[in-house]
Amino acid sequence: MQEASVPQVTAAEARERLMAFMAEVVAGLPHVRQRENAVLYVRGLVEHGGRKSLWPTLFRLGEDAARYESLQQFLADSPWEPSQLVRAAAERVYPHLGVAAWVVDDTGIPKDGTHSPGVKRQYSGTLGKIGNCQIAVSLHAVGERGTVPLGWALYLPEEWCEDLPRRRQAKIPTGITFQTKPELAAALCEQAASWGLAGAPVLADAAYGDTTAFRTALTDRGQSYVVAVSPKLCVFGPESSFLAPEPTGRRGRPRAALPWSEW
Repeated sequence: MQEASVPQVTAAEARERLMAFMAEVVAGLPHVRQRENAVLYVRGLVEHGGRKSLWPTLFRLGEDAARYESLQQFLADSPWEPSQLVRAAAERVYPHLGVAAWVVDDTGIPKDGTHSPGVKRQYSGTLGKIGNCQIAVSLHAVGERGTVPLGWALYLPEEWCEDLPRRRQAKIPTGITFQTKPELAAALCEQAASWGLAGAPVLADAAYGDTTAFRTALTDRGQSYVVAVSPKLCVFGPESSFLAPEPTGRRGRPRAALPWSEW
């Protein structure tokens, strides 16, 4: 069986294709300097080099201190909607993947210190243990020919939501309130579904599958799903009926369930 030949692409051609792709993705950003900085940042991430922190990256690209300040402002303070870029990339790539499923997952990002938004000692499946990290909930479309992200959301623990000075220091918008990881995942699925992409079953592990509200949100939108559930989850058939115990008039805590003799 003859192997298909893979077309050879030079570094210059690959760069031109990347720049053309990025020009499509960032077209929705409102200001020309934002579009320039977005393309430059991606170049720094994908081109050859070691450390990917901002200053070493710009140094390798031959940029000066003024560009550093501009890019720093773009990443930290400039008002732009990241979901626009995620959507633009998804709409460009999605049709070519032969998408079979949307996969919900979360990723632990190890961190030192206590100032990064959402950082705390918490369990991370990525680390396989409890560690000082941030947790990002993600949604990806997965197909025969690759994958493309459909969205990310930073998990902000309750202690962060309630600590106003800490929130202000980390520049967390006041409108952001506490949401569980399944709630964040459900919102990502809703957002991606609103883009008009061809639907696919949502896959998730038991951390999401055990949550009734997550499954219900998908069902209400007509999204099919295949999720894992833990052994503790009870399942009842559609013919099941439930009776609440009648009040007895006696003082004390009311009965929460019928006694076995009344089943």
